[in-house]
Amino acid sequence: MTAPVIRAIEWDGTAWADPTADQLHDLLADMSLTWRFVIVERLDREPAGQHYMQVYLEDDLGYRVEYREGGPDRHFQARVPRESDTAAVEPVAEVVQAWAFGRPGWREALPWTPWPSRVPPRP
Repeated sequence: MTAPVIRAIEWDGTAWADPTADQLHDLLADMSLTWRFVIVERLDREPAGQHYMQVYLEDDLGYRVEYREGGPDRHFQARVPRESDTAAVEPVAEVVQAWAFGRPGWREALPWTPWPSRVPPRP
């Protein structure tokens, strides 16, 4: 038995080992104002726990998407506004699926900006 490469974690801590693209889509589509986030981790990269993508459903039903590839200087975010009621999760699901499965194009799909540092800069 091989160790999982990807793990998806729902808001309540339920974890899915090596979810399919369809399962990732469904987890994201099931988000609500009660169940606001899904985290997808890459378990095959070092340092452990520092390679993930997280999706958070905001109050206006837009999405905040984050990814991290190592240390805090490799942590980015993008905002995806909700433009309609139909297939609102589609662009987010496509980015998460592409990232999780190593497909090209996900970096160019959203306007990524550096995640704000929580540590004030040194003088």
